[in-house]
Amino acid sequence: MTLVDLYRTAFAHHPRPDAFRTKRDGVWHDVSSAEAQAQIEQAAAALSTLGVVRGDRVAILSETRPEWALADFAILTLGAAVVPVYPTLTPDNSRYILADSAARVVFVSTAAQLEKVKALAPDLPALTAIIVFDPPALLSPTAHVAGGAQGRDDIPVRPWAELLDAGAAILTTAPDTARRAGDAVQAEDLATLIYTSGTTGIPKGVELTHANLCSNVHDALLDFAIGDTDSCLAVLPLSHIFERMAGHFTMVSRGVSIAYAESIDAVSANLGEVQPTILFAVPRLFEKIYGRVLDTASAAPSLRRAIFFRARDVAWRWARHQAVGAKPAGALLNLQHKIYDALVYKKLRVRVGGRIRFFVSGGAPLAREVAEFFIGCGLPVLEGYGLTETSPVIAVNRPDANKPGTVGRPIANVTVRIAADGEIEVQSPGVMRGYHHLPEETAKAIVDGWFRTGDIGHLDGDGHLVITDRKKDLLVTAGGKNIAPQPIENAIKADKYVTEAVLIGDRMPYCTALIVPHFEQLEAWAKFKGIAFANRAELLARPEVCDLYERRIEEATKGFARYEQVKKFALLENEFTVDGGELTPTLKVRRKIVNEHYAAQIAALYEGHVGVSS
Repeated sequence: MTLVDLYRTAFAHHPRPDAFRTKRDGVWHDVSSAEAQAQIEQAAAALSTLGVVRGDRVAILSETRPEWALADFAILTLGAAVVPVYPTLTPDNSRYILADSAARVVFVSTAAQLEKVKALAPDLPALTAIIVFDPPALLSPTAHVAGGAQGRDDIPVRPWAELLDAGAAILTTAPDTARRAGDAVQAEDLATLIYTSGTTGIPKGVELTHANLCSNVHDALLDFAIGDTDSCLAVLPLSHIFERMAGHFTMVSRGVSIAYAESIDAVSANLGEVQPTILFAVPRLFEKIYGRVLDTASAAPSLRRAIFFRARDVAWRWARHQAVGAKPAGALLNLQHKIYDALVYKKLRVRVGGRIRFFVSGGAPLAREVAEFFIGCGLPVLEGYGLTETSPVIAVNRPDANKPGTVGRPIANVTVRIAADGEIEVQSPGVMRGYHHLPEETAKAIVDGWFRTGDIGHLDGDGHLVITDRKKDLLVTAGGKNIAPQPIENAIKADKYVTEAVLIGDRMPYCTALIVPHFEQLEAWAKFKGIAFANRAELLARPEVCDLYERRIEEATKGFARYEQVKKFALLENEFTVDGGELTPTLKVRRKIVNEHYAAQIAALYEGHVGVSS
């Protein structure tokens, strides 16, 4: 089976008037499954006239919107591979991805993204056309990109609507153009090339085939009763493999209506408008909702505040009795839960639309107290686990077998084993074909048919997978962003006032850093500035010193993506040492030890945020 078969079968068996929904000018607009099919085939036919053929790569640099989903299927219909590019990436990272993938065409969303690609064009010799989703009225008058490298001719810029019109004209005289192209696609063809941050900071292109993704869609859905009576609100970037597979491919395959949130800030309002039954998100969304609920309760009059916090305690206790392997809740606890359901929990369910059957959380670990609060309120949160390299789902909690604190049982046809050093290894039909142009990296990652995840964990007595640590240094924020710390740390350490820098951000809402100053340089600066101090503690507490480091850290990291930049930092009085355990004998920083030794300082950097851990 291919992803082309997937959408064709779904549209034929689950025709619906609201397959895709988007909000414009305050009104929700629907695209039917028939309209979607027509636009996909029109876009595919038009792309073929731009020279896109089976095996080519076509990039999509856009925020999540219906056009993203339709362009995705159109590209796949031609047997080409989709290269997702986060719209928030820096120009340097975007250039690397577009050049390394040799993208032939790039879809962009807005004028700003168009200008970004136009600036990169001289370094992209394979690029032949740019397609813009926004209508021409929202773009600048410029309609082409000046010729760049290798003396190329100008690169045409075409609006999405114009592409569809061109495709419709082709299909008028050759109606089977897209159908024949889709029929020729094979399961082992490359479907997508997704770039993930490596520990060195150089993105690695993960090659996933149609067979990889179709197997993951099929196997992940076996334990979920999802159908055309469901609706889903899409809140994550489609550039993220979790949203693309779970919130796009699986939902389409089951005939679920997909509504696209206006923005992350509008999710609360959109939940009330769309009233979805399913939502896929990263932990940060649930933590934000939980945090707002706590803020509201804390500001309420004393009686209402007391009722809420008592209700929260009951929700936590009741949820623990719902977990796999737990004893049933007693009569008293059930009665208390019923009372607080009427007083508190029902109101929260209404605030998120009133129809949620379950949430699925992935991309980063979810704080257990947050998951149990939602479960106790009648809003099951099912945490799962996977990687881009595994298409992505490895394990997930099920509606009838949920166990907070774990990422669930492995899905069908996925075998998990724990290596001698505790690393989680996986065999499944979803494991990638390899890293693009990186055979040595592929050989390191897949050994004797087993993919090495780089995560440490174990299977508990109920067969649920528990993640306990990260073997690799890559950080995954609470928002699901992958961050390679070393390039950022090296940029900060290049400053003469810094000896060591350790980036913090795994499971956290934003990046912070622990900084060991170069005390010789710092003390000389302080004396020159006439700043008096009796010891290091006094020196580091001076506002002039904090301002110095804030400015210099900001300057050192300005070239990184916004989510990679340091929001807060702590200046440490003591240097890292081998004897103290913070450094290895080869003077490499031991992150886990540093996190343990400076747990209090790290907690202070995230004070007031949910899900903080050392």
